[in-house]
Amino acid sequence: MPTAFSIGDCLIDPPLLQAPMAGFTNYAFRQVVREFGGVGLQATEMVHARGFVWMEQHKAEHPARLWGVKEESRPLAVQIWDNDPAAMALVGRRLSQEYNVSIVDINFGCPVRKVTERAESGSYLLSDPDRVGRIIETVVQACAPTPVTAKIRLGCTRDQMNFIDIAQVVEGAGAAALTVHGRTAQDMFRGEADWDRISEIKPYLKHIPLIGNGDLDSPEKVLAAFQQYDVDGVMIARASLGRPWLFAQCAAALEGRSIPEEPSLSQQKQIMLRHYDLVCERFGETRGTLLMRKYACCYAVGKPGARHFRKHAAKMETAAEFYRVIEEYFPRGEATTSGQS
Repeated sequence: MPTAFSIGDCLIDPPLLQAPMAGFTNYAFRQVVREFGGVGLQATEMVHARGFVWMEQHKAEHPARLWGVKEESRPLAVQIWDNDPAAMALVGRRLSQEYNVSIVDINFGCPVRKVTERAESGSYLLSDPDRVGRIIETVVQACAPTPVTAKIRLGCTRDQMNFIDIAQVVEGAGAAALTVHGRTAQDMFRGEADWDRISEIKPYLKHIPLIGNGDLDSPEKVLAAFQQYDVDGVMIARASLGRPWLFAQCAAALEGRSIPEEPSLSQQKQIMLRHYDLVCERFGETRGTLLMRKYACCYAVGKPGARHFRKHAAKMETAAEFYRVIEEYFPRGEATTSGQS
């Protein structure tokens, strides 16, 4: 059975990590997950380094993506992205010294065009291992003693899967852990994650832990990932967005305990309302309701009538509309256990 492991001096117990997801893993989501338990390390949304620097220079409010970071429980990772080592080092140092985060993670895996093609960042950088190494070395020096980690994909394209080379560069540059999503940037989220390729990396890492990511949407799949592949930890992403209790279920499976049942639909409504309250406390009713649209749709995934519910949820603008739509259109039948990661 898998056991806890450490990233630098940070203990990850259980070996289940919550993925950073832009637009989703804000403080409200993290808090709901935390209340269920079962996650060894949580992460914020990714923060653009030069965007952060611009806000500093113009004395603007710090990024909304850092909402709650200073006060919430640890361990907690903040993920940063950019291609400018100096800006990333500056932000990493601030996160380490002022925010006292547990881990600074660098994104080399995002496949979204505005990050890759427009900003030449994220998975775009996988085509230049030397540049990846320079970025990591610079950020590691700036953040010490806070550990720095990296998240990558298998490569830019299926014809250019250089994940072994990148993994060795990541470790050689001083990173404290490596997370690998089992797709290429070209794949986006299509097809199946290639866990065999993820597992191939382990013999090439001398000291740092390997974390696998992709398609984990049930306790059974998480357990199988540890049993079949050579990884120290696993990262769960999209499947948890509408099922924040998934980590607790997976932790129980790893410990050999009885897996908690899915909450009833009535309970899921209450969880959604709790989530909504947290969002509105920070952003107010109008913006909070708009932000909650996408979360509400996530909670409906895999349920009968989900498409009909999403149609109405996408139009919510006020608290009154939110409560009415949840009451009238949130699926009433039994939920399935299907999900996405």
